[in-house]
Amino acid sequence: MSVAIENLRKDIRMRVEADKMMSTAWLLVYLIPIFVAIVGILSFLFMIMAATFVPPVPPGPPYAPGPPVVPMWVGWILMLVCLGIIGFVVSIILRYKLVDRRNRHFKRQLLLFEDVVDVVRTIATKKDIDVEAGLSSCERTVREAKAEETEKSAVLWAILSAIIFLAEWYVSYFLMKDFYKHERREDGFLEDVSKVLGKCGITFSLPRRTVVLPDRSFVLYLILTIITLGLFGIYWLYILLKDPNEHFKHHILVEDQLFGQLESLAI
Repeated sequence: MSVAIENLRKDIRMRVEADKMMSTAWLLVYLIPIFVAIVGILSFLFMIMAATFVPPVPPGPPYAPGPPVVPMWVGWILMLVCLGIIGFVVSIILRYKLVDRRNRHFKRQLLLFEDVVDVVRTIATKKDIDVEAGLSSCERTVREAKAEETEKSAVLWAILSAIIFLAEWYVSYFLMKDFYKHERREDGFLEDVSKVLGKCGITFSLPRRTVVLPDRSFVLYLILTIITLGLFGIYWLYILLKDPNEHFKHHILVEDQLFGQLESLAI
């Protein structure tokens, strides 16, 4: 029992690295291209106005030419190029972090599920109670998770999403859909565990989710992003940041409560 409990404790400690909360300040990544476009348009209009209203140079005696003066528009172009490069690099980092935390959380969750099954089976054996029917359902959920929650290359999809619109939309699709399916699968697993523990005479009240991830429509989000010329993408990115954060918060409640009860039985 002590080995199984220790493995479960390690799984829970892994959430510090695996379940990263991401700030909504990352939304600024979406605002950089908008800012660059606005500044570019204003700069273009300013240069046209400056060229139109330049007063004529009065005739006078010749003078020695001074050092060459760099036109103002060159500085504006350099600034826009720098902002564009910064936005491009930061967008790659953002997509990498989004995909990477998906991969890390799903891996940790699989380990957690497997070790919970081991601990519960050990408790049932100790009490001489047959719970294999209930645990078989839990193990089936674990097998489904292994088959469906496969790892996505964070580096590959981060780079592709920065240069190809279709790749960016696909990344947004699987980030949104995978967490929804993951949460439904997780709820089913925990309900099965709660029933098995009930047969062992252990009451485990599953905490209710304060925020349930909805089955968001990818097609609707894509259409709204296109017809708003990308502005709806700001809200879409907000969803991709917020939904996993809420999911991780619930994990803390469930894991701490479940581990506390299982650990008390192991003492």
